[in-house]
Amino acid sequence: MADQAITKDMPIGTIVEKHPETVPVFLQHGLHCIGCHVAAFESVSEGAAAHGVDLDALMNDLNGAVTQLAKEKGD
Repeated sequence: MADQAITKDMPIGTIVEKHPETVPVFLQHGLHCIGCHVAAFESVSEGAAAHGVDLDALMNDLNGAVTQLAKEKGD
């Protein structure tokens, strides 16, 4: 996916703010910190590492959620 909406260096809080459809994805992967103060500056890769989450799978699912919503909206 060349034009990913979400990159591993983006802060979790920014992603959730811009793409609320990603909340269930974070939760499914065991990242329940989406509402904590650390999420404001912790990147996806940092959060994944801290919680032992497969970063590649998480990124795939996050961008999949954004892409799916865009398709549903007709974007």
